[in-house]
Amino acid sequence: MEPAGAGLEKIVIGSLRRVPPDEAPVLAWPLVCGSKVAERTRALGFADAVLRVEVPDAGWKRELQGLAPRYLAQVNRYTGQKVERIEFVIRQS
Repeated sequence: MEPAGAGLEKIVIGSLRRVPPDEAPVLAWPLVCGSKVAERTRALGFADAVLRVEVPDAGWKRELQGLAPRYLAQVNRYTGQKVERIEFVIRQS
């Protein structure tokens, strides 16, 4: 029997691979970063192999840049897209 988490992951991956390619990384962002980070950030768009993510301030930007390689691996795994970079942009007030 397959663990529930593995089955759920297959469902998520299957769903993300059925949406338009430019939307999949945006939709995957909250899943790969987790709920606490997703509450404070927002994926803005995906173009030219770059996922743009809005962050609240420079401290968040610095922290998430350190985690970007891990996030990139997960986004690519979930979506099947070639996301080469995550660009963190500070929210404009």
